Amino acid sequence: MTTEYASQAIDTATLRQQRSDEAPVATTSPVRPTTRRGAREVRALLGLGLLSADALVLAVACAAALAFRQNMEILGSAPGLPMTVLHVSLAIGGGWLLALLIFGAYDARVLPAGPEMYRNVTTASLAAVGIVGATLYLSDVDLSRPFFVVLFLIGPALLLLVRLVARRLLNRARAHGRLGSRVLVVGSRRNARGISRTLQRESWLGYEVMGAVGPAAGGADALDTGIPVLGAEEDLLSVVLHEQPDVVLFAAGSSATAEDFRRVAWELEELEVEVIVVPALSEISGDRISMRPVAGLPLVHMDLPRSRDALAWTKRLFDVAGSALLLLALSPVLVVVAMAVKLGDGGPVVFRQERVGRAGEPFEFLKFRSMVLDAEERRVALEGQDRDRGNVIMFKMADDPRITRVGKVLRRYSLDELPQLWNVLRGDMSLIGPRPALPREVQEYDADARRRLAVRPGITGLWQVSGRSDLSWDETVRLDLFYVDNWSFTQDLQILVRTLRAVLASRGAY
Repeated sequence: MTTEYASQAIDTATLRQQRSDEAPVATTSPVRPTTRRGAREVRALLGLGLLSADALVLAVACAAALAFRQNMEILGSAPGLPMTVLHVSLAIGGGWLLALLIFGAYDARVLPAGPEMYRNVTTASLAAVGIVGATLYLSDVDLSRPFFVVLFLIGPALLLLVRLVARRLLNRARAHGRLGSRVLVVGSRRNARGISRTLQRESWLGYEVMGAVGPAAGGADALDTGIPVLGAEEDLLSVVLHEQPDVVLFAAGSSATAEDFRRVAWELEELEVEVIVVPALSEISGDRISMRPVAGLPLVHMDLPRSRDALAWTKRLFDVAGSALLLLALSPVLVVVAMAVKLGDGGPVVFRQERVGRAGEPFEFLKFRSMVLDAEERRVALEGQDRDRGNVIMFKMADDPRITRVGKVLRRYSLDELPQLWNVLRGDMSLIGPRPALPREVQEYDADARRRLAVRPGITGLWQVSGRSDLSWDETVRLDLFYVDNWSFTQDLQILVRTLRAVLASRGAY
């Protein structure tokens, strides 16, 4: 393998010269058009856009801080302040922007996801406070303290808002196929297939998998995801030269040694291609892993799964306090919904059903009744029909004939779930967790799906904010297992916020 890669390590200028004469390498993908913006150019434009937006919002922050100070009647007027601010504003803004640049606030690679971008902005702003304050003090500039304090309260908030808006706009554009990066995956077909599926599912990341390169020639011409296999690893540099990807992603299953990988990285640097290495890990949150280089080896440390943390007394205390407050605050809504259900057809208000909780323990699950009284009997007949929602385990229909008129409204806005707050208060459920399963569903679980029973089921969870009934069974299990293994209190708060948006949008609610 080493000699195969070494034979590819020829002069880059020669490779480029041979481009027009080089034969295609087992590909169905056309060479990238010259009009397409490369990943480096896109990142540069994003960084420039952030810099321009930052300069604008800092000017707004200065104006707002000046207006605030001038309207503080308790301190009296400061007629010379506007001129002083005009003189020092360039220094303040320039120093602040320099701090943002030094601390990586314009690195477009961390803009799409994760807390690093916000952390960089916060750190840079704290550094700017010290630098600007010290400079003004040493320069003996008489600047209003209220102005200074308000400036450094408003400024960071506006800078963070710029990143939030930029992230949403970028991810929306990438989800629609714009501003993406063409990715060539190197690794075994199995791992290339898994990574391709993930990147196709998470299209907002902007990684467009254009092809794969395997450890050996032969085999299928394409993965079952539709991604073409462009050649073997010994042809990697030729494939890169012909296809011109923005990113080469090395996955598990690559047969390259450390020396081979280093030589290939040298050549890719000359070709201005970004390199990403994906370890044989998946469905792990970023706060569970850390990379610590030791003796030239990039050791990836992984924390153990956190299913036990999801049972801690702090989460239980949050559940009890939250469910009690919500029951109290929503009591008028509960009364109105109960009356609507009762007046609808005169049947029972609350639907009671056995569900499976933590460790497989059954419990009585409560909901406002949204179906006809003989819904379970009718389900047997409906199971033989084609279903447009749900999956092989969970029975769902977008237009279920068993749902009452009142029930359609309740389900659209998830009002039928409100009695489960009593389940939470009683300890059967949690506010956030995997979907509570029926006994017949649990009987069909495999070993991985049973992992969902390691924590209390929840009223809401990743499954609800990610599509609910529109999800496949594999996707439902994947989301629930991710939650169980990567639990954190911050993630719970994020899910609660996303739940409100999902309920208002009525996505996947049937």
